[in-house]
Amino acid sequence: MREFDSREFHLADLVARKAAVAARISVCLPARDEAATVGDVVAAIPDELVDEIVVIDDGSTDKTASVATAAGARVISTKPAGKGDAMRRGLEETTGDIVVYLDADVRNFERHFVTGLVGPLLADDAIQFVKGWYARPTADGPEGGGRVTELVAKPLLRMLFPAIPPIRQPLSGEVAARRPLLEKLTFAGGYAVDLALLLDAFAAVGSPAIAEVDLGVRVHRNRPLDQLAPQAEAILTAALERAGQFK
Repeated sequence: MREFDSREFHLADLVARKAAVAARISVCLPARDEAATVGDVVAAIPDELVDEIVVIDDGSTDKTASVATAAGARVISTKPAGKGDAMRRGLEETTGDIVVYLDADVRNFERHFVTGLVGPLLADDAIQFVKGWYARPTADGPEGGGRVTELVAKPLLRMLFPAIPPIRQPLSGEVAARRPLLEKLTFAGGYAVDLALLLDAFAAVGSPAIAEVDLGVRVHRNRPLDQLAPQAEAILTAALERAGQFK
């Protein structure tokens, strides 16, 4: 598995490389009730590099759709179906050779989230799937975010998938991949989608075609503990299914 730092990639170089290979790049943001942040995320995406920005509004009850539209995104409004369905719909609604998925609740979003994810795919034709990783501070200090990641996802990967190299942020919503690979993968329902895509990508193309990129620090809302149990259960189910332990 390859490792990169988002600071390795510069916007002008990526724009030139994109033109040289005639690639089209799409960004998709699944979002539900993210009016407070989605506009800033959309506005920060570099339009010199990205051909289209699509927000899949997954049944929001706030102004997510209007805020995203005002910021320059094309919005597809759907009934509440969960993140996995929203990401699958995003693949259907976009046309890029490279598709970038971003979470819409990031409060410190900058364009290096996009350039960092796209960079490895434009730099190396052998890379098929890129996962972002980052530090996750909380109100209590510089670390402590990602409780489900540390207590559920990482132990599951170590126990059930020992052949996969250690992944710093297996549940990261910041992902970029080539369309032909994404079209082969299963978009698991709800919270399980990010881990399921990662596991399915490893199964489909192997470690040499997977990359991780350091995106620095990611600040977003941290959910209360009682909201994390459904997420943990979905992730556990997806991992066990892919390990052949649960059907």
